[in-house]
Amino acid sequence: MNSEARRLLEGVRTGVVSVDDALLKLKTAPFDDLGYAKVDLHRTARQGAAEVIFGEGKTAAQIEGIVASMRAAGQGPVIITRLDAEKAASLGARFDVAYHETARLATVGALPAPSGAGTIVVATGGTSDIPVAEEAALTAEALGNAVERLYDVGVAGIHRTLAHMDDLMQATVIVAVAGMEGALASVIGGLADCPVIAVPTSVGYGASFGGLSALLSMLNSCASGVSVVNIDNGFGAGYLASMINHVEARS
Repeated sequence: MNSEARRLLEGVRTGVVSVDDALLKLKTAPFDDLGYAKVDLHRTARQGAAEVIFGEGKTAAQIEGIVASMRAAGQGPVIITRLDAEKAASLGARFDVAYHETARLATVGALPAPSGAGTIVVATGGTSDIPVAEEAALTAEALGNAVERLYDVGVAGIHRTLAHMDDLMQATVIVAVAGMEGALASVIGGLADCPVIAVPTSVGYGASFGGLSALLSMLNSCASGVSVVNIDNGFGAGYLASMINHVEARS
């Protein structure tokens, strides 16, 4: 996925970019110190994707300052997670923002065309899991992936899962998002021939302990090929799914 560094080196090789220009690019400060934040401007070169802004706990002014720094350095699209509608409106007054209220996620800048090896499927156990699932799906799309959503296909009605066998079997990566007892990840893990990223959600009654029950169920899954991210961490799942989906394209 390290496309920026590759483009720079290819530009030098083909003569499109001079050695001096490439050297200047590499010597540019690796981060921009704003006082309240040190914006990582070399993350795209290192990891293939720009720094992602966690909006919760930051003021609107701080978020705007970080976005301005990233955009000035040619970073993008910029992803802001856990962003409330009020801060999104403030950000939209200054930048071209696409805000997704359900996921509490915003992007600044045009999204790239899909460049991954295949399709990422994001599935949820129930409708209540959609906010976390959308965070995963939108993150993956912003990182250059084709995403298919399969919502409300939980094991309480297993026929709903089985009705999408073609979609599951054709996926490159599956993100399984579920609360309650979190059984969806094990079921999909036992059916699919690709990596499954399980996302426990805080959806459920008292004994679900805010997602802990689903987390433990997923960690103890007997299905091979299932990995687990933190409770409600749709972003982490979408990012990891993107990395997996780009391995073949990179090689």
